[in-house]
Amino acid sequence: MPEKVLKTIKPRKYQQEIYETCKEKNCLVVLPTGIGKTLIALMLTIHRQKKHPGTKTLFLAPTRPLAEQHQSYFQKHLPELFAEMSLFTGKISAEKRKKLWETSDIIFSTPQCISNDLKNNLYNLKEVNLLIEDESHRCLKNYSYTYVAEKYKEQAENPRVLGLTASPGVDKEKIKQIASNLGIESIELRTRESDDVKEYLQELKFKTIKIEFPKELKEISSIIKEIYNKKTQELKKRKLLFKSANKITLLEVQSNLMKAVSSGNKNFNYFAGISACTQAIKLSHLIELLETQTLHTTSNYLQSLFEQASKKKSKAVQQLIKNPKFNKANIKLNELISKKLEHPKLLELKSIIENYIKQNPKNKTIVFSQYRDT
Repeated sequence: MPEKVLKTIKPRKYQQEIYETCKEKNCLVVLPTGIGKTLIALMLTIHRQKKHPGTKTLFLAPTRPLAEQHQSYFQKHLPELFAEMSLFTGKISAEKRKKLWETSDIIFSTPQCISNDLKNNLYNLKEVNLLIEDESHRCLKNYSYTYVAEKYKEQAENPRVLGLTASPGVDKEKIKQIASNLGIESIELRTRESDDVKEYLQELKFKTIKIEFPKELKEISSIIKEIYNKKTQELKKRKLLFKSANKITLLEVQSNLMKAVSSGNKNFNYFAGISACTQAIKLSHLIELLETQTLHTTSNYLQSLFEQASKKKSKAVQQLIKNPKFNKANIKLNELISKKLEHPKLLELKSIIENYIKQNPKNKTIVFSQYRDT
């Protein structure tokens, strides 16, 4: 039992109940932030390691800092000699990751790192007894998350999947899609109103503040959207996209086309479709950054595309940056940055925090951002 190993921490009733489900089925655990999803993952890891000695647990998180955080939590609560733990990052050489894979019992990583290693045949997932995917709602947009899950289902001898998320949204279709992508058999969902959870939560007060999007940014957004619309229309004309275009549908199309090409299909329409789809996905991300993040975050992403093109890493990106309208958008953005213009929500946020600190000098403030650059 995990309790015999976890002498410093005792699970709450709902954690124990969810854990019992996770032992028997591939499970998606939906819990509000801060009430112990990671403990459930730890308990299940102990169970699977004891049930299948000599095998591995793979814990995926969308960012390296989050993967490091999970590793620290496991190291804090597991006995020193319980398992050999490793953190995989792109900074570690492929050769060293291969050796670490062979000697590690619990691996913490981003999905991109594992996905790349699997594609390069550094190792396989045959001996992985448990795949944990934190913030598993990301599998709707993150191809690497889904790719690793698919390979795990193909390769693992004793598979068990645990998905963790705090924000699946209220859309049942999204939850179904997450379940399908990860091979989920059961869903354990608790909200802030669940009887067995709410006693551990403090009351939250929400306030939405709407900010006017500046005309200068609207102009740039309009230019990028024009290119984006042409790329999605191209996919529809090639009869490759049949739904409305968004990140999820574009990633689906890209995945299907890449599978077809990798299986030996040399249809020119597929290659052209992959290029158009790749460009549309990058443009979609660019629009999102421009409309929701800082101008420097947007500029950094643009510069990364120019660097990719200069290193000839992607023909699709090379084609994209040759587009005169794309370059026009880049020039206009740099002009705004040189004038020290910033997304207005940053100024509003700064004002709110300053006023709050003045009124509550002893309190702390946490600002959550979707992107690290922001």
